[in-house]
Amino acid sequence: MTKAKKKISVNSLKHAVKNIILPRWRKLLLGLLLIIISRASSMVAPGASKFLVDDIFVGGEIQKLNILLLVVGLAMAVQAVTGFALVKLLSVEAHHFISKLRISIYQHIMNLPLSFFNREKSGAIVSRIMNDVEGVRNLIGTGLVQLFGGILSSCLALFFLIRINQQMTIASILILVLFALVMMKAFQTIRPIMKSRQRIHAEVTGRLTETIGGIKVIKGFAAEGREEKVFASGVLNLYENVKKSLTATALVTMITQLLIGVITCLVMGISAYAVLHSSMTTGDFIAYLLYLALLTFPIIQMSNIGTQITEAFAGLDRMNEVYTLTTETDDPKRNKILHSLKKPIVFENVRFRYSLGYANQELTDEEQTKKDREVIRGVSFEIREGEVVALVGNSGSGKSTLASLALSLMSPSSGRILIGGQDLQEIKLKTFRSRLAVVLQDDFLFDGSIRDNLLFSKSTATTQEINRAVKAAYVHEFTDKFENGLNTIIGERGVRLSGGQKQRISIARAILANPDFLVLDEATSSLDNKSEMYIQKSLKSLFKDCTTLIIAHRLSTIERADTILMVEDGKIAEAGNYKTLMRKKGKFHNLYTYQARI
Repeated sequence: MTKAKKKISVNSLKHAVKNIILPRWRKLLLGLLLIIISRASSMVAPGASKFLVDDIFVGGEIQKLNILLLVVGLAMAVQAVTGFALVKLLSVEAHHFISKLRISIYQHIMNLPLSFFNREKSGAIVSRIMNDVEGVRNLIGTGLVQLFGGILSSCLALFFLIRINQQMTIASILILVLFALVMMKAFQTIRPIMKSRQRIHAEVTGRLTETIGGIKVIKGFAAEGREEKVFASGVLNLYENVKKSLTATALVTMITQLLIGVITCLVMGISAYAVLHSSMTTGDFIAYLLYLALLTFPIIQMSNIGTQITEAFAGLDRMNEVYTLTTETDDPKRNKILHSLKKPIVFENVRFRYSLGYANQELTDEEQTKKDREVIRGVSFEIREGEVVALVGNSGSGKSTLASLALSLMSPSSGRILIGGQDLQEIKLKTFRSRLAVVLQDDFLFDGSIRDNLLFSKSTATTQEINRAVKAAYVHEFTDKFENGLNTIIGERGVRLSGGQKQRISIARAILANPDFLVLDEATSSLDNKSEMYIQKSLKSLFKDCTTLIIAHRLSTIERADTILMVEDGKIAEAGNYKTLMRKKGKFHNLYTYQARI
């Protein structure tokens, strides 16, 4: 466990230097220059206080006052201008970088295989994109530069302190070194707490997202109380984490206050003795106090900045966990371009197994394989160009898995899927999927207008093309009744539409894409008989121009299929057209007649 954490930390440091700090070295360098000027000008006022007390108050040299005021005023003005420039330069750049980083991690996650989304909660994924990157801004914002500025201020103040009184300064330094050691130990404790907080926050957010999305089911089963307990448990876990971090932070604050108290007592005692014995002037004492403040305040400030940077590296650790996951487009084998999908699609002894969770590193490949569940077992069939092939069978037989394999949403555990003789796993996914269209049983519609959802499949579609698809899918039958027609806002996941209306829009979206390969997964399950009859007519014209794979429980929807594959327990139990299978009076015939009785 310790070794793994250390490795992630090193990777985070490399990533921070290579991808965050070095590309912005010019702005950071300018920021460092500004902070040097700012901190150098901050040394003027403490030094001027010595002359104010010794030369003007005590010595009566009033002619020096105007020069002293001018120098201090200029120094203050420089501090104000450099402070503004730092915020303008680095804080804006930091937020700009956060925007780019969110886009980057979003792009990476969107290119991860479907298995990642199957095992991760949607809320946790959202947290990775939105929350984990937030703390990283301190690496290029004012945080990192102020950390350097704090060190610089302390060094400059230390130089002047030694010149005024060496003994008192050495004693103060020993106390500060002890404080630094305590801070290092505190950061080692706080960092894993911060990292686990992000994980817990993602889990709570994920469950909350699921709860809101499934509110109808929750209310339908009167399960509000149970979900409240689950959410409360997650929130309390988050509270316990926050309590630990607040305790650690409070401890740091307490030690800081004790440090200030000890140094204050030390300085008061030694300086009083020195002033009384004339080894220090009153002006030296005032200047020493101000320089000491410039020494201790940046160190205290650095502890807060250190916490922020610790949080940033905790976020980087979690982001690197995502970046190390292999995307679909990273596979070097996928280097062939598919110029046309109007070719035979062949399943050749295809097998597929679902992993029951994350791979266990302590198990051998053979042991892990035994723990996984094989759902497709040696399936072979061919979909010829322009052919309509239907997959039928009971729930859980493997139909939808075969469709996902055909769409390359998942890859076979063994065997091959060939397109015109080319292995699908060697084809660049974009050149393959750009020629697909899919209509799922629970198809997803985005919050927006009906027109926006149609254009999702072809953003460049003309009004004429949209209207043709709308009429083909009989979407106009209900949109003509809406006040805003196709511009009607349908709500999240199309909540303002019926199931049949949503499926008609999904079918129209597929028609608009004009695909070479069409997959219909229970595409007419939510339609009434009249609507289904109209849809079958429109689909029939669509089938002429593309190869089609249909999955259906309602067997009446696939009577016109060229080939029907009866899937049972992950295998092809029977194959043939409708008439052949019905005459055979086998498994398909039994399933069909059973449904007819129902």
